[in-house]
Amino acid sequence: MTADRPLLGILLMLGFCIVIPVADALAKILGDTIPLLQLILVRFGAQAGLLLPFALLAGAALFPTARIVRLTFLRTILQVLGLGLMFTALRYLPLADAVAIAFVMPFILLILGKYFLGEEVGPRRLIACAVGFAGTLMVVQPSFAEVGAPALLPLGVALVFALFMLVTRKIAKEVDPVALQAASGLMALPLLLPLFLFAPGPGSNPPMIGWIAPQSTELWLLAAVGVFGVVGHLLMTWSLRFAPSATLAPMQYLEIPMATLVGWLVFRDLPDGLAAFGIALTIASGLYVVLRERAVSRAAAPPAA
Repeated sequence: MTADRPLLGILLMLGFCIVIPVADALAKILGDTIPLLQLILVRFGAQAGLLLPFALLAGAALFPTARIVRLTFLRTILQVLGLGLMFTALRYLPLADAVAIAFVMPFILLILGKYFLGEEVGPRRLIACAVGFAGTLMVVQPSFAEVGAPALLPLGVALVFALFMLVTRKIAKEVDPVALQAASGLMALPLLLPLFLFAPGPGSNPPMIGWIAPQSTELWLLAAVGVFGVVGHLLMTWSLRFAPSATLAPMQYLEIPMATLVGWLVFRDLPDGLAAFGIALTIASGLYVVLRERAVSRAAAPPAA
């Protein structure tokens, strides 16, 4: 079992918040031409192909116990479902909006961590989460009336990934992160491949299920989606190995300003003044948590000899 190291966990989660919006932006670009199932299959194929050799070289056990197998299978299903919902949402919503709406997840995660994992959730972290969530409400650009039903998709993402992180936290201290991600990739492939048997004929453009031979540019973008997605979720898995989910939940708000920046650079989607103020609130709440965890870690450290 690995001892908690909150500051390291926070830094790893920060890396996740930087990398994942890039992967989402690439998926949004490809969503106009590549079927959803193909995107997800490439994502998990890259996860298995890139990480399995490292796990085997390190001698890490992919499926050490029956309990780990069951939890990894549940984690894989949640990850596939969450990515499917997010990639679908990105077909309809601006990048920053999709991420911002999904940020009811940290509140769900705090509740799950407190009542199901017995993790301590102090009032200061709850206040920081509340401030960060208020910022997300300001970042949401189109109203539900303007966006319509697709605006509900990120709410599904929030619930699914809260459960995903809860399951990850349950096993992250017992399994090597690279081995865990490799095992999830291997489990996802036999779940996804049979779905191609139900691929419809030409209809929607692109269809949700099917396979389209990518052009050279799309091939590179697909490879980048796989690499960035694998690196991002590996950072998230490592972060949960070193810090409780309740500690990391407020840090995830930093994904919103990163998504806003990437959305502006790639799609020229720029938040208005209210959204910019909301971004400032999310950054402030995240920085507060970093400083708070540093103070707690220093107070708990043994005095120097």
